[in-house]
Amino acid sequence: MAHDPIEDPERLERRAERVREAATSRARAGNRSGRVSMADVAALAGVSGQTVSRVVNDSPRVDPVTRAKVESAMARLGYRPHRAARALRTGRTQTIGLVASTLATVGNSRMLQAVADAAAARGYALVVVTLGDGSHVRAAFERLRDQGVDGAIVLNEATDLVRDAAPAADLALVVVDSPRDERFGVVVTDHAGGARAATEHLLGLGHATVHHVAGPVGSFAAAERERGWRDALAAAGAEVPAPARGDWTAASGTFAGAALAAVDEVTAVFAANDQMALGVLRAFAESGRPAPDAVSVVGFDDVADAADYRPPLTTVRQDFDALGEQALARLVSAIEDGGQPAYDVIPTRLVVRASTAPP
Repeated sequence: MAHDPIEDPERLERRAERVREAATSRARAGNRSGRVSMADVAALAGVSGQTVSRVVNDSPRVDPVTRAKVESAMARLGYRPHRAARALRTGRTQTIGLVASTLATVGNSRMLQAVADAAAARGYALVVVTLGDGSHVRAAFERLRDQGVDGAIVLNEATDLVRDAAPAADLALVVVDSPRDERFGVVVTDHAGGARAATEHLLGLGHATVHHVAGPVGSFAAAERERGWRDALAAAGAEVPAPARGDWTAASGTFAGAALAAVDEVTAVFAANDQMALGVLRAFAESGRPAPDAVSVVGFDDVADAADYRPPLTTVRQDFDALGEQALARLVSAIEDGGQPAYDVIPTRLVVRASTAPP
């Protein structure tokens, strides 16, 4: 009884090699690229070209066994769908844009990586536009349209500009860290909840109050983290000191920390991100009041180096991967299924390390 070549790995690999050689020969003869075609996949899988097309376009009109055969053949041949040809068939380019004010901050760079990973997993290409050169957000959207994107994700500080500039109706849009808006999807970290947990942790250790090094004015994340800090102090009946303000950098944390370290009554500090917390740790150490003996310090983000600070930093973990995946999922839903705008909140988690202790 003859064996199905799809079920015989050795025979299947020999056939795949012949198909690849044929594709290379065609390329040499016709001066074309040697990319594997749908016809090559169909020949190896023993199905029609139309069936391969349906699998590529994720049509439900393919039974699971046939789909598995086609996907196996695609994997063996290294087949990649031709993006331009697919765009002509579907009206979509499988390309999304990402708009950020800058990629210099840790949060934005980590979000870029998370979105890029999520896009690649779904077969989408990514085009990045930054506003650091002074570009207006409308100009950024025009640049993305020129690239033929199907939709865009807007990060953090750039979301203020999007709210002020009416989003284009022909561009699917999801923003990260923004108030709820019925015009587009929004995905946010629970900044206030994380800040509240950080402040409650310090109060629970016995500190009379908690000082705050806040992020820049105009930042949604900074405002929400400040709100969570204030709420926790108010709920505990503790004094609410005037916050110092930084710009997310360690240098600004050092500057703010030096002023706080000069006040003996300051025993606990919540910084709005880990970089500023690092600066606060340095300022207190240089003043002869190192953490956690003389001061407790908590950050926000849980960057990769936070566990290696001196001392290891207690911080609020922000799940950048989940943010990127959810933002991409909402955008793809809007592009492919006409999904309606939604508001998603991604939870945070307090990570307790050695930078905090009772006063």
